[in-house]
Amino acid sequence: MLNTKILKQSLSFSFLAVLYVVMISTIMQNASRFIGSDNDSMFAPMVFLLLLVISAATMGVLIFGKPVMLYIDGKKREAVQMVAYTISCLAIFTVLLFVVIAVSRVV
Repeated sequence: MLNTKILKQSLSFSFLAVLYVVMISTIMQNASRFIGSDNDSMFAPMVFLLLLVISAATMGVLIFGKPVMLYIDGKKREAVQMVAYTISCLAIFTVLLFVVIAVSRVV
């Protein structure tokens, strides 16, 4: 059975995850403008690894934060539904992104 409240929350969490990915991608694309292009610096790998840890934590909270709270509250079915809806929405956003990329290359 489709739970529209959980679906709406999952859609919003998925959209926030996509926005976060877009923001990080934009920053990484333009990082040389902000930081410079010193390839011998030891700080670049450190910043990259810190960004990886922050990104994993952020995505973990966006995807699993609310479902864990639902699970702890005894709403196990809703928790599993929310994880499934969120991952499905992320997959749909990914497919849409691939379609946009493919269409933009053809045109």
